Amino acid sequence: MNSSPARTGSARTSALAEDLRLLIGTLKRRLREQGQRDDLPPSQVAVLLRLEKDGPATVSSLARSEGMRPQSMSSAISALEAAGLVRGAPDPDDGRQTIMSLTDTCRERLRTGRAARQDWLSRTIAARLSAREQDELAAAVGLLKRLVAD
Repeated sequence: MNSSPARTGSARTSALAEDLRLLIGTLKRRLREQGQRDDLPPSQVAVLLRLEKDGPATVSSLARSEGMRPQSMSSAISALEAAGLVRGAPDPDDGRQTIMSLTDTCRERLRTGRAARQDWLSRTIAARLSAREQDELAAAVGLLKRLVAD
């Protein structure tokens, strides 16, 4: 027979990685459906999340952070401004620059989206998993945290 224990373990690990990747993708899509952010392209969502995490920034610094061309970032920012999700203010240190920040409307939208996703996931876990299965899920979450730890 041609399958050594190492090869079998490697195949199992590869299959597990594929299953996990596909499952996480499905979970992300289901959560996205609950959060009602599907009307924004991923690049615009990334900009909003960057501004939320790092605070106000110039268009050029956002472009660098997101690995986008400044022209592409300007288009994304224009769309987000038109939607009332970001606003610009003159940079006090450099009048040629504009500092972009989230609007209160955007902050509320992010908050309610997260709450909707959290609520859906909590209700789904409670409805579909027994107490023992919830304990198993908690253990699996611990393992997943180890996978992504720096």
